[in-house]
Amino acid sequence: MPVMANFETVLTHRDPSLLRVIVVALKAHGFHPLEDEFSGLPGLPGVSAPRGMGVQVPEAEAEDARALVDVLLAEMTR
Repeated sequence: MPVMANFETVLTHRDPSLLRVIVVALKAHGFHPLEDEFSGLPGLPGVSAPRGMGVQVPEAEAEDARALVDVLLAEMTR
């Protein structure tokens, strides 16, 4: 039986396009983010949560992933 990893949120943001790019970048750097759809709340496409949606990675990768996300976010929002 496979062991389920605990996941940790490394970024919460309101822009689904930015979140998609971050997920692709994390994968390209060898991380394993959850592949959630960033199109809105379940059953309510286009409606996002008030604080935005999150990018989650396995707990063991969270510290390194967060460092990469911080650099990428700074570059993307400047």
